[in-house]
Amino acid sequence: MRAASEGGILEGGNPSQYSASNPIILFIIQAGIILIFCRLLHYPLTLLRQPRVIAEVLGGILLGPSVMGRIPGFTHGIFPTPAMPGLSLVANLGLILFLFLVGLEVDLRYFVSNWKIAVSVGAAGMALPFGLGCAIAWGLYNDFRDEPGTVYIEFGTYMLFIAVAMSITAFPVLCRILTELKLLSTPVGVIVLSAGVGNDVVGWILLALCVALVNAGSGLTALWVLLTCLGYVLFLVFAVRPVFMWILRRTRSLQDGPSQSVVALTLLIAFTSSFFTGVLGVHPIFGAFLAGLICPHEGGFAIKVTEKVEDLVGALFLPLYFALSGLSTNLGLLNSGITWAYVVGVIAIAFVSKFTGGMLAAKVNGLVWRESATVGVLMSCKGLVELIVLNIGLQAKILSTRTFTIFVVMALVTTFATTPLTAWLYPPWYQRKLEAWKRGEIDWDTGAPIDDGASEADANSVRAQRHGDATIRSLVVYLRLDNMPTLLALVSLLGGKPSDTVEKKHPIREKESTDYDALQMMSFSKKRPVEVHGVRLVEVTNRTSTVMKVTEVDEYSMFDPVLNAFKVLGQLYNLAVSGEVAVVPAVLYAETLVSKAEEESSDLLLLPWSETGSMSESQTISKDSVRNKLASDAYSSFIARALETAKCNAAVFINKGFTGSLKQKPSTMDRKMSTLSVRSQRDRVNTMTITGRSHHIFLPFFGRPDGRLAVRLVLQLAENPEVTATIVHFRDRNDSIGSSEGSVIAEQVVVTPKGSQARPEQYEDDPAFFAAMQRSLPAELESRVVFYSSVTAAPLSDAIALAQEELGQDPKNGGDLIVLGRHMALASNAATGNGCLGVATDKVLESGLRASVLVVQARS
Repeated sequence: MRAASEGGILEGGNPSQYSASNPIILFIIQAGIILIFCRLLHYPLTLLRQPRVIAEVLGGILLGPSVMGRIPGFTHGIFPTPAMPGLSLVANLGLILFLFLVGLEVDLRYFVSNWKIAVSVGAAGMALPFGLGCAIAWGLYNDFRDEPGTVYIEFGTYMLFIAVAMSITAFPVLCRILTELKLLSTPVGVIVLSAGVGNDVVGWILLALCVALVNAGSGLTALWVLLTCLGYVLFLVFAVRPVFMWILRRTRSLQDGPSQSVVALTLLIAFTSSFFTGVLGVHPIFGAFLAGLICPHEGGFAIKVTEKVEDLVGALFLPLYFALSGLSTNLGLLNSGITWAYVVGVIAIAFVSKFTGGMLAAKVNGLVWRESATVGVLMSCKGLVELIVLNIGLQAKILSTRTFTIFVVMALVTTFATTPLTAWLYPPWYQRKLEAWKRGEIDWDTGAPIDDGASEADANSVRAQRHGDATIRSLVVYLRLDNMPTLLALVSLLGGKPSDTVEKKHPIREKESTDYDALQMMSFSKKRPVEVHGVRLVEVTNRTSTVMKVTEVDEYSMFDPVLNAFKVLGQLYNLAVSGEVAVVPAVLYAETLVSKAEEESSDLLLLPWSETGSMSESQTISKDSVRNKLASDAYSSFIARALETAKCNAAVFINKGFTGSLKQKPSTMDRKMSTLSVRSQRDRVNTMTITGRSHHIFLPFFGRPDGRLAVRLVLQLAENPEVTATIVHFRDRNDSIGSSEGSVIAEQVVVTPKGSQARPEQYEDDPAFFAAMQRSLPAELESRVVFYSSVTAAPLSDAIALAQEELGQDPKNGGDLIVLGRHMALASNAATGNGCLGVATDKVLESGLRASVLVVQARS
């Protein structure tokens, strides 16, 4: 008695041969071929900035009867007819999950907040193609209704389906195109997303109506199906959703994110809803879409659920579904003149009607012609939603294979054309010009700046900032997860003296005190709080969850832990703290921070260096980043772009053990330890490092605007009573350029395009500036700040040697700091290695100095 043979390759079996008892082997082969083929096609298409659905459908077409199917035995061996139900089952399971994600992505609050323009653009973008779709449906119905694979249906139902296929817009693909072109936060992006939400919802409702009419035996049955579906929708909204919300609040899923049990419950609701819409005579995908719509967006719940589901759906299920669509597409059926006439007609109607309707509606709402045309192009995108509609029509036998192929070609052409047309109509230079014109800064025809009549005082203020002569009163800070404690410690030093605050009194005692208001006003006039605006950057990618973060950025900001921790700082120190989350592509990080600094009229843009040595905020530190803090080319490029485009003073902070005044005082710690036994005290000391709150700052002054700004910034930091500072003016005794390394630091090197060094620009008033700052030192700082000059032949080497003597000597303080000026010309010298922060910074970091580094750049 032996077990039945499994037919393995060792027994002479063929793994590609379909077996009903063991279908998984062939399914794995099919899935592997589809995934590999689609990924290989996607790579060259990414160079053309095309969405992944194009590669998936093209992959299916190439694997189908149009190309690979012509190879003898290929279709029979890899995609035999008995094996297709299993592949179709998995693909349709992925379709249900995808429509659930689409429902999660549709935030009706976004539509409500922009309802006027969304209704006008969405209605015009659907009405015109709907009408023209009804017109061309007459010809399609008469020429192709009797082809094999179709059933007889009334013309009204057929017309409704063709009209829906013409008028629908692919909202998910639209979001990814806007992300790729960096248009999500522009007026065009806001309008298209708002209109796309309404267009998507109306399109699915009309499609459900069409499917109900096809599946119903009579008009009365169809009416009964529609009324039953309407009742089910009301049941979901008014019965299921309240109970679901109660469970989410009870389990704190809105605050802490969904647990595995909550995710399982959410998916159970989606599949149950799909079951009910399926048995009612409507396609199961509508139930999944409704389940996504009733999921809350509060606390980022929809985003967090999407993050847990999207990868499997996008990486496995969707490629199978759209490849399956391609397998059903036979380009060989486009073999006659009338067929190609319909191909051209369908493409023309689908694009021109959507383009015209969206463009005219956008123009009526106040956009310029080029913006309006961009809206029209984006609304004409069909994408994967169109393919889902077509597959439903093919499965319901509304469309023949020939008609299905005609519409697939139309979907590919309109989707492929969206990105290049949008990039041509609405390029970045045009966006910048348009924004400047709307702000009244330039003349549209000439592009020349408009004189706004700025006063001489304003001009003097700008000039003062450019030379670093203004005290830092406001700054923008780039918040990163990996260096939040050290960054907060540095920013807290700008809060000034703790004595600047006033003891709070009970309201009754306030009325009894006659001098309370006067005392409070005197305190606030004594020192105005420094305004600190934190910007938290979240990278937007092709993932659905990151695109959702853009449209729900306000909701997402409320629960961002990094931003909330930063805001607490304003309650502890004399700082006016605000913050925001910006969801942008990584390539726009520098532009976003520079723009925020300009919007906030900031005196300083503070950028932390990456603790991990890369753009990633992950706490995992690579060996390369441990050896070299400036190892990441991506982060170096980001810093360089930010410094080169900054219109205000800027600084880069490189942390090396800077903990700061957020730590507990040693005296307080000692009092706590005094209550312990002798043995526990000894054990506590052996396992704990007691860190103080004091800091020592060393500033080697080499002149120029960067150095001047550094002097003023150090003096401002020294207003904190726990900060001491040494400021040394290093002067070079050499007169000629290039005679020593000191001359390179003491004078500004101008690098010509050919790499030759021109005559340096002298700053003869640097000694006078240094002497003036020393004479004007406030009396309260004389005990903590020391000025002196040093004349040497090697200023940089002597500065590093002196810094090693002064810094890092007290292991119990909060960390020492060396402040350097970044010299823009030096940063472009090829001899400076990394070159991002200048030669002086590179040399200091290579010396192994036990202190953090703050690199300062004055506004040019």
